[in-house]
Amino acid sequence: FSRAVASVRAQVQQEPSLETTKGMGINISCSHPTKRIQDYIYFYRQLPGRSPEYLAGTTRGSKELPDIAGQLTVSAERGSSALYLSRPRRGDSAVYYCALGD
Repeated sequence: FSRAVASVRAQVQQEPSLETTKGMGINISCSHPTKRIQDYIYFYRQLPGRSPEYLAGTTRGSKELPDIAGQLTVSAERGSSALYLSRPRRGDSAVYYCALGD
């Protein structure tokens, strides 16, 4: 990855899989109860047969991601985040990862 991931202190949890239908948005959530205020949440995705690609990162609040018609939101209490794809396409089918880092 192009970003450093925090040590073992950082625990993140994600759903094992999600499905949606054409035209329906999807929320990819991530739980990180050990996140500190200064920590960033990073999202990556890995398309089939490709290397992981960096999507976005933020410490809190929301960040629009026009390249993937989505939005990354880190909750105010810092315990969770979500990558929302408002108009997912067939080409967005991938493994999505969240990471907690500096």
